[in-house]
Amino acid sequence: MNAMVKVWDPLVRLFHWSLAGLFLANFFTEEGELVHRGFGYAILVLIAVRFVWGWIGTRHARFADWVPGPRRVRDYLRQRLAGRSRRQLGHNPAAAVMILALLAGVLLVGVTGWLQTTDRFFGEGWLEELHEVLAYGVLGLVVLHVLAAVGESVHYGENLVASMIHGRKRALGQDAAAGEKTAPIAASQLNDPIARQE
Repeated sequence: MNAMVKVWDPLVRLFHWSLAGLFLANFFTEEGELVHRGFGYAILVLIAVRFVWGWIGTRHARFADWVPGPRRVRDYLRQRLAGRSRRQLGHNPAAAVMILALLAGVLLVGVTGWLQTTDRFFGEGWLEELHEVLAYGVLGLVVLHVLAAVGESVHYGENLVASMIHGRKRALGQDAAAGEKTAPIAASQLNDPIARQE
């Protein structure tokens, strides 16, 4: 039986699905409507909470755990293209870049939407167009994100969508059977009280 460890805490999972739901729901509401604005403000609050949680949250929620430098991204992509990349408990470097892009994009969509309600920018056509272009740009990133999650799930034999629902992932030591030398890393994860949370 595969050993499972806790990776995504409830706040991270609630943030993920709430952000996805609110963002997509806003495509079905009229710009300028109270509901559309309300969803937009809720999204900005979610991002603010996630930013704080990125500094004080559980291990894999913290930015220090998953935000990579350029070298880590480059090395991971090289290994992934060569078929030598290792499964990771938290976000892999490529996924981390996508998440940062999504967060930045959604934040810009929210800010440009809010600016349209201010006296200075109310009725500005260029700002409305920018808001719409950014929204569709983020939607494109969402599609890429979903496709990448499915692809990585197949590649590593692990349902990443399900792990963002229940919060658990297969311990890294389980990969040893597939020939990956990750047992020492897995041991450090299994001894981590945060990773063992139920």
